[in-house]
Amino acid sequence: MKRRSLLSLAVLGPLLSGCSGADVQPLTFANRLHIPPLAPSEIDPDGFRSFALNLQPGKNGTWGINGDHLGPTVRVKRGERVRMAVTNRLPEATTLHWHGMRLPARMDGGPHQSIESGATWTPQWTVDQPAATTWFHPHPHGKTATHVYRGLAGLFLVDEPGGPALPSDYGVDDIPLIVQDKILDNGRLVTGPVDNGTFGLLGDTIMINGTIDPYVEVTTTQVRFRLLNASNTRVYRIGFADNRTFHVVGGDAGLLREPAPADRVKISPGERIEIVAAFSPGETVVLNSIGENRRDANDPEEDDFELLKVVAAASLKPSKPLPRALGGPAPVIPPPGARVRRFALSGSEINGRDMDMNRIDEVVPAGAVEIWEIDNTTYAHNFHIHEVAFTILDINGEPPPAYLAGPKDTVFLKKHADVRLAVRFGRHTDPVTPYMYHCHLLRHEDKGMMGQFVIVDPGTEHLIPRTIPTGHHHHG
Repeated sequence: MKRRSLLSLAVLGPLLSGCSGADVQPLTFANRLHIPPLAPSEIDPDGFRSFALNLQPGKNGTWGINGDHLGPTVRVKRGERVRMAVTNRLPEATTLHWHGMRLPARMDGGPHQSIESGATWTPQWTVDQPAATTWFHPHPHGKTATHVYRGLAGLFLVDEPGGPALPSDYGVDDIPLIVQDKILDNGRLVTGPVDNGTFGLLGDTIMINGTIDPYVEVTTTQVRFRLLNASNTRVYRIGFADNRTFHVVGGDAGLLREPAPADRVKISPGERIEIVAAFSPGETVVLNSIGENRRDANDPEEDDFELLKVVAAASLKPSKPLPRALGGPAPVIPPPGARVRRFALSGSEINGRDMDMNRIDEVVPAGAVEIWEIDNTTYAHNFHIHEVAFTILDINGEPPPAYLAGPKDTVFLKKHADVRLAVRFGRHTDPVTPYMYHCHLLRHEDKGMMGQFVIVDPGTEHLIPRTIPTGHHHHG
């Protein structure tokens, strides 16, 4: 099993000197897991809950949001009106995309909502979606891989009043786990090879919430872990070293209908999985990732990693029993005659074309339910659609595993795999501001594996221009 150096960019920044990702050492689980703080907010006079997010340079080559590396966790309730003051204090333009949020295209934070250095962008919207673990990260065209890798990412949690009795005490029995791989050289983050090779950067140093060599102490008999793969490329197969069974309770876009037992889950860049695991007093167990495909050099699935040691207290507070029903959204069911759109992934292209910021590739009527067929004709990719929630109908003609049955916005495709998705689109219309669909292996996205779609009033699809003005929505 590969093992990683002792380091924490988020907590132990001053101690980075002398550490190197090339110097592989056994893990000692010496660092307490950093829990990203909850972002403070205020209620504005007009009733909006307001957050301030400052994108800023950090230490040792990192960038962060309200800090040196990564960002705070934003937590809101369904039905709230939220406003984000996003200030760019970096030396170059960037964006901030709300990955998994159902919101108007102008507020989405894609490559068209560029924020110049020194400028502030203030998107606002009403949170109108089920409870979910979403997140935020930059989305500048051609530079997403570098900006995310340097540390610009954070969780965005949506709670729904009256939801199921799941562990929800943030940082105690409701613990975020942001998984990333990095390359270090003499204590500094190496950013040069982010876009090299077939897949881009594959780091040899694993960080959880910005902490290397981490452990976490748990004090309850059941703990909810919110897993986010915020790596550029790596695909993890996460479980416990003793192969214990846990329960998956949520996916990208919300809770499942009922808990799904599993002993290992695959999670590709951009995906989120919520699990609930049970612990006994005084025990320790290691959360790890076991590679699946060992035949291809530098395959994003091939490596083994130890991730986190979980240490249970000698006395644990009893948790409520896991609900049998979670109340997650019903599966998306395509109506008879649903529109079918087909997308072939090859190299860095979708349907034989590279991304063009001024081209609208698809026009979708508001509220539509469609079938999207994704055919991966080459090496591993995944596929993310902005704004939507979808149900995986099948993977290579077979139903997905139970833990992938819930609402999603990102799906992994092995080499030469194909998937069919039942996609439900929202009702925010804008004929000139696009949403994106793309591979979330960030080198592929940056090199052009991305397309654009607009959502419009039903019946007006044929009236919509397929080009948009250069520089549309630029925040200077």
